[in-house]
Amino acid sequence: MSATDWSGKDFYQVLGVSKDASADEIKKAYRKLARENHPDANPNNKAAEERFKDVSEAYAVLSDATKRRQYDEQRTLFGQFKNGFPGGAGGPGGGPQFDFDLGDILGGVFGGRGGRRRQTQARRGDDLESEVSIGFTEAVEGVTVGLRLPSDEACVTCHGTGAEPGTAPSVCPKCQGSGMQTSANGGVFAMTEPCQRCRGRGMVVEHPCSTCTGSGRSPSSRTIQVRVPAGVQDGQKIRLKGKGGPGVGGGPAGDLMLLVHVTPHPLFGRKGEHLTLTVPVAFDEAALGADITLPTMEGGTVTMRIPAGTPHGRTLRVRGKGGVARSGRRGDLLVTVEVSVPESLTPEQQRAVEALRAARGGDDPREALFKATVSS
Repeated sequence: MSATDWSGKDFYQVLGVSKDASADEIKKAYRKLARENHPDANPNNKAAEERFKDVSEAYAVLSDATKRRQYDEQRTLFGQFKNGFPGGAGGPGGGPQFDFDLGDILGGVFGGRGGRRRQTQARRGDDLESEVSIGFTEAVEGVTVGLRLPSDEACVTCHGTGAEPGTAPSVCPKCQGSGMQTSANGGVFAMTEPCQRCRGRGMVVEHPCSTCTGSGRSPSSRTIQVRVPAGVQDGQKIRLKGKGGPGVGGGPAGDLMLLVHVTPHPLFGRKGEHLTLTVPVAFDEAALGADITLPTMEGGTVTMRIPAGTPHGRTLRVRGKGGVARSGRRGDLLVTVEVSVPESLTPEQQRAVEALRAARGGDDPREALFKATVSS
C-alpha cells in the first residue's frame, strides 16, 4: 500500500491503541493480535487471515517512526480537506467549490511524483496450453473430456503470505507499498515500472517460507471439464475462453489453447462433415448392379444400391450417415467403389469369364485412346 492510500485506514484502531501510544504499547498490541489471528492458529479461517494481514500492515507503518509521522500528517490533511476546501461549497464559508485530487496534495508531502494513487491494476490471467487425445467417433460426434491443468494455490505452510510461520511480510521500503517505481532516466519524461525491490507486490518478505520460497503459492493442479465440439480435426487447436489461468486484481481469466489429437479409424475417413468409406465389389455386382450391406460408424448397417455398370473408383452417396455438421445436421457417407479382381479362379469361374470374353467379341475398351491420339 502506498503512502497516499493510508488515509482510508485507521491503523491505531486496527491495533486497538490510542494515537499517543508509545512504541512499546504498539509492539505489545501487535504481538497479542498477531498470535490470536495467525493462520497457523486459525486454519481455514479467512476472517482471521485477513485480520492478520491488517494487523501486520498497521504495525509495519506505526512501528517505523518516519512512516508513522507521515501517516499522522496525512490523516490530518485528509481530515482537513475531505469535505472540501475551507470556504468551499459544503464548507463553513459557503463559497465556490474547487475540484482537487487529494493524491496531488499529499504527493508533495510524501515526495511522490504528482502524488497519484497507485492502485493494483486488474490483469488478465495467463493463456495456458494443453493437449488431448480422443477417438475417431468422439471427434465426429463431439465429446466432453476432463483435463488436469497446473494451478497455483495458496501455500499450505504460509497460507499465501510468503513468510515463514511466526513472521509477516512488511511494506516495501523502496516503493512504500505502491508496487511501482518512477525514474526520470535523465530525460523530460518519467517512466513508471514495477518496483525492483518487491517486484510489484508492494510487500517484502524478510524471512521467506521454506515451502514456497516466499512466493506464497504452491504448485498444484485442477481438473476442468471441457467440451470438444463435433467435427474437430486431428492437429486442430481450439481456444476455450476463460479456461486459462485466473486473473489478478479482479481481471478476467485467460484462455486455454487445446491441441486435439484424433486416433484414426480402421475403416472410415473424413471429408468435412461427411464420412468416407472404400468398398470392394465383385465384377458382376458392378456390371449387373446389386444391393450391398455396409457397416456404419455407430455399429449398425445400411443397405446401398450399386447401379448396373458402375465403374471402378466411382463415389456413391448414402445420405444422413455421416458426421455432425456445425449446424447440427448429419453429413453423408461417401462410398467409393473398388472393383475387386480375384487372384485365381475356380474352373467354373474360368469358363464363365472365357464365355464373357467370347461374347464381347471385338469390342476394344482402349479404342478411345487411339482416337484421341489421332485427333491431337
